[in-house]
Amino acid sequence: MNRSGSPLRIAHVATLFSPDGAYGGPTRVAVNHAKELIERGHEVTLLGGARGFEQLPDSFDGVPARLFPVAHLVPGSGFAGLFSAGLSAHLLRHARDFDVIHIHLARDLVTLPAALIARRRGVPFVTQTHGMIDASSKLLSRPLDRFLTRPLLGSAERAFYLTQREASDLKQVMGNRDVDLQLLHNGVPVAENPANVLGRQTDVLFLARLHPRKRPRLFVEAARRLAAEFPYTTFSVVGPDEGEGKPVRDLAVKFDPAGRQIRVEGSLQLHETAQRMRQSQIFVLPSENEPFPMTVLEAMSLGLPVIISEDCGLSTAVREADAGIVVDGSVEALAEAISVLLGDESRRLACSANARNLVAQSFSMKSVVDRLEEVYRAKRNAQDGVGSIA
Repeated sequence: MNRSGSPLRIAHVATLFSPDGAYGGPTRVAVNHAKELIERGHEVTLLGGARGFEQLPDSFDGVPARLFPVAHLVPGSGFAGLFSAGLSAHLLRHARDFDVIHIHLARDLVTLPAALIARRRGVPFVTQTHGMIDASSKLLSRPLDRFLTRPLLGSAERAFYLTQREASDLKQVMGNRDVDLQLLHNGVPVAENPANVLGRQTDVLFLARLHPRKRPRLFVEAARRLAAEFPYTTFSVVGPDEGEGKPVRDLAVKFDPAGRQIRVEGSLQLHETAQRMRQSQIFVLPSENEPFPMTVLEAMSLGLPVIISEDCGLSTAVREADAGIVVDGSVEALAEAISVLLGDESRRLACSANARNLVAQSFSMKSVVDRLEEVYRAKRNAQDGVGSIA
């Protein structure tokens, strides 16, 4: 095999790995990319901060991993204040072990130092920001952008973005600096066995971090309005607590003290989410300003009709494919959409088939990793003096 076609050594760096998937989409994306790349014969390692494990694992969801404890350097700053001295030390020693480092970059003290180390060690790196670096006016963003975000994005071999809005934000953050931007959609494997979306007993599922932006309380309020009309339906809230856990539980108990229909189930490990989705018939994510939610893609890959908000990055695709229903931010619209899908099995079945087709045609993991592989090889070949930059 020639050098341009030989296996690559790739690191995927994400801010936080945890048993309950608290960091959400970026971690899922890193794992999905890694699995497909490994299937193609590449050597891939997940690197990142970790919390919630009794003992740090040497793999995550079946992918080799080097994970390190995190600490909060900036109290009250959420994920942005996380720092991992162990990860930085490891990268200082081992960055050159990799042909390319793929950094799922955010304004935090885990991924920004990782990018800085890659640059200083002369290792090609690409960034993927998942909508996390926006045109922010927050006080902490200003020094981070000036000394780290702008110079590191400018040094990246390629900066992947999800939506045109994200591309615009990145350009605004960069100001007069150049950045090599490229569109890269999220992708998921197409599930072999779809969920059964029919039947008298139905479950409507909210599965996401319980964070104000995800709007789990809106889901519970919609469930309250529909419970009497659909007595054989359960409305389930699943996900790690990110500030909305207690309010959601309190609201659920207020509306349904016995928990017969409105259920708050807690968090799941990453490998358990697909099976939980298979137990449901409709997937709901009424979040605000959601760039490109992995859970929605995963639900559609299983054939679940989805209900999402207008400002979700997948709204146009879902509407055009009739893979579900797109709603505004009101509880009335959300309840009406759920009611439509619960009350019309033929519509539910059609949306189910359309959702799987949409994922297969537009958001398959194969098409995503085809693009990644092309960029990775170009960077490695450029380092070796072979060929040209893609």
